[in-house]
Amino acid sequence: MLGPLASLKVLDFSTLLPGPFASLLLADMGAEVLRIESPTRMDLLRVLPPHDQGVSASHAYLNRNKRSLALDLKQPEALEVIKQLLADYDIVLEQFRPGVMERLGLGYAALKAINPKLIYVSITGYGQTGPYKDRAGHDLNYLALAGLSSYTGRADSGPVPLGMQVADIAGGSLHGVIGLLAAVIARQQTGQGQHLDVSMTDCAFSLNAMAGAGYLACGVEPGRDEQMLNGGSFYDYYRSRDGRWLSVGSLEPAFMQQLCTALERPELAAQGLSPKPEQQQALKNELKMEFEKRDFAELCALFAGVDACVEPVLSVGEAVRHPQLQARGVVTEVPRGDGSTQQQMACPLKFSEGLPAPRFIGAAVGGHTDQVLGELGFSAQRIKELRAAKVVS
Repeated sequence: MLGPLASLKVLDFSTLLPGPFASLLLADMGAEVLRIESPTRMDLLRVLPPHDQGVSASHAYLNRNKRSLALDLKQPEALEVIKQLLADYDIVLEQFRPGVMERLGLGYAALKAINPKLIYVSITGYGQTGPYKDRAGHDLNYLALAGLSSYTGRADSGPVPLGMQVADIAGGSLHGVIGLLAAVIARQQTGQGQHLDVSMTDCAFSLNAMAGAGYLACGVEPGRDEQMLNGGSFYDYYRSRDGRWLSVGSLEPAFMQQLCTALERPELAAQGLSPKPEQQQALKNELKMEFEKRDFAELCALFAGVDACVEPVLSVGEAVRHPQLQARGVVTEVPRGDGSTQQQMACPLKFSEGLPAPRFIGAAVGGHTDQVLGELGFSAQRIKELRAAKVVS
């Protein structure tokens, strides 16, 4: 089984999270991904704890199914290797600050001259243009500038750092993959590649799907604990007597009726329909009181057979063991290379024709250098010379 993207060959110059998550999706769907890694400047993801048998679990997951070529891009011989690879690898994914690839002789214009069909994807914090294009940033900064942090969190305590990287993944990775595949379709029609400029801040801004639309069209600035879906209504999290949490999303009348009936407070259902903030707060206080009367296990059992959009807040370990996620096959076994396997999150996309089985966890730096150079026609002696000159490792 080859996978739907088996025809794509990607040179991945990215590190850390946004680019690697994007190329993970591509590799899981069958694309051939070759990581171009520095032999001297380690991808910091490789040392991120926790570790499994000395290997970062995050790195092993995010870089599975990808080969690694260790290449010092500052040396002229390295540029020649890249030029040879471009005969086959006609997609480039990079995550450097604007101008870095150009200084290395690997900018879009230079590589397009070698292969006009090249699709070149640049994922950066702020994009290739604008006054912030050279500015450093992280996920938290992109969410802040994009307006998303202004209406998340609580009114009395402000925004909270999210446990997952929304701008990195939803902004950079997913938008990068969408744009890349759109460019592939366009190339099928025109025969020409193009440069895709993915700004994580731009893409995070687009995630203001309802709040942004409301502000731009109506001038309504959303605030914390003021909107229906950010704590301004009963749609929220509720704590059990023993300190666990459950999510309540019973927005529709039928679900609200089920919720209130299960809690033996059917008279509360009418309050859920009121748009008045004071009514919503009153309902919220009643629901808090009802949830705090019961332990977590009791509440889980109470709502297990009730279609009320009420679900427990699970730990990652509990989520892994949940029957719904188990039935969906969200965990897979990935070969380590020594005959054993490592449990990892599976590709979440389900194709009727299936996907290829995972081949290996994230490789060591330069783990496939000899193999890749051999495929390019380099002799063993020439590879030895390049290694001695520290062009490759």
